[in-house]
Amino acid sequence: MNTDLAIETHNLGRIYTIRNRRERRVRREIVALQDVNLQIPRGELFGLLGPNGAGKTTLIKILTTLLAPTSGWARVAGYDVVREPQKIRPRINMVSGGESSGYGLLTVRENLWMFAQFYGLPSREANRRIEELLRRIGLEDRIHTKSSDLSTGLRQKMNIVRGFLTDPEILFLDEPTLGLDVNAARDVRRFVREWLDVHPDRTVLLTTHYMVEADELCDRVAIINQGQVLACDSPENLKRRLERDALFEIEITSPNGLTGAILEAIPGVRRALLTETNGGARLDLTLVADSALPDVISVLTERSVRVRHLTKREPTLEDVFVELVGKPMAEAEKREDEDEP
Repeated sequence: MNTDLAIETHNLGRIYTIRNRRERRVRREIVALQDVNLQIPRGELFGLLGPNGAGKTTLIKILTTLLAPTSGWARVAGYDVVREPQKIRPRINMVSGGESSGYGLLTVRENLWMFAQFYGLPSREANRRIEELLRRIGLEDRIHTKSSDLSTGLRQKMNIVRGFLTDPEILFLDEPTLGLDVNAARDVRRFVREWLDVHPDRTVLLTTHYMVEADELCDRVAIINQGQVLACDSPENLKRRLERDALFEIEITSPNGLTGAILEAIPGVRRALLTETNGGARLDLTLVADSALPDVISVLTERSVRVRHLTKREPTLEDVFVELVGKPMAEAEKREDEDEP
């Protein structure tokens, strides 16, 4: 048992079987996870970045002992998720985005105190932690407010506090800022980072489909799509993979039949993504070198497409995702939604 690892998986897989209820036969199988191999040391804020339906939540359910794997194995805090779930559960906690846990008639303090009792926290210690965590996340003025009277953002902040309340060795945050406004999401990210700074021996596994969130928070990121981990490294190292390329963002007028495939046929154009906008389009180009840009401009001119604005930019995690998957996150999510069980 490797005590330096908070989480370890080996060839982890999960297949969902969809059956025909009347005929009791297998209609189809959906591969949610396939050969996932991860090693997450203690003290790391590790991110799983991928579209909705990519397998992130399935992985978290396995690691939190809520779902059994179909193949492979996983250890959390050194214990096997199938054979030793009772040793794992007191050491972990989990918060999901958009969840509605708690009781609406209870106040914020009462809800949090109730959850603390599930973990056996003494009342005095529970109340001390509740007050401290609410203050740190900016919710202390709502401590006596019924949770049913909280906005979506404030209710999620209460849920975030619930996750940290038990001082878990390993905390799983599954899309914790889903549906939150920009300010609330920023507060949550700041709170998570500050908590780890104070508790450097703790580990957080964060799932998200927000590029900025993964880039800002995570020590390392695994990019996952269709149940497979495609790359795993620090955000900086992942982006460095693309530094050999020249990346341009060009705002243009109406495309006039222009497509990405037409531009990708130009020598030196590795990738061209065209996105319709109000009154025009945005063109994201990945070029082998700057010298390929004049040929792109020539093709635009031939088709009477005018350039409104041109910017050369640094690589982002979105660029890395496109490089690995072949499409932007938004397009991958559309496909995954169609494949949901």
